[in-house]
Amino acid sequence: MDSDATNRLAPHEIAFLRGGRRAAATVAVLALQARGAIGPGRGGTMRTTGPAHGAGTDLPALPQLTKTVHAALYRPAGMRQLLDREPVALALIDLRFELTVAGLLRVFPPGRTRAGRRTLRDLRDRHPLPATGRGLSFDDRLLAVALYGDRALTRLVPRFAREAGLLGRGGTTERELPQSWGGGSGGFSCGSV
Repeated sequence: MDSDATNRLAPHEIAFLRGGRRAAATVAVLALQARGAIGPGRGGTMRTTGPAHGAGTDLPALPQLTKTVHAALYRPAGMRQLLDREPVALALIDLRFELTVAGLLRVFPPGRTRAGRRTLRDLRDRHPLPATGRGLSFDDRLLAVALYGDRALTRLVPRFAREAGLLGRGGTTERELPQSWGGGSGGFSCGSV
């Protein structure tokens, strides 16, 4: 892959190349958060707070994955739930296919190709991890998170990352109540004497 094609990769594509589905969705979430379209919900979840197009008209168009993530947050969700929602899962499959066709990912065995590894290495060489978020543009923050993942999240947007469940296992809106699936009869079963 030539350097022109490398320069055309969007942050969510770079994130998918680096860390897969969750990384790409995280970058899409941050793009929406920067536009004021989503915010943290209860218990490590995310929720919509406004339209995806943002308040200004000079904002660039959103990638399809980012639009899909916004639409999928019609109900608050943690990262795990967001990734399991059908429209997001399908958009991520499409993204994987595009990166495979571009020669950056392999189908079997799954993983990056030599060109994909070289692309990430070149991008990291040109864009080192910033020490702080001060003075960084919106695009630079997205690129840093796409390239460095959780390390960049904790440096650049620690509060939102923590409250929205982007770090660690993330939150959930499902009630995960402890349940006993056994009979609870202390070893006795029906018909025993």
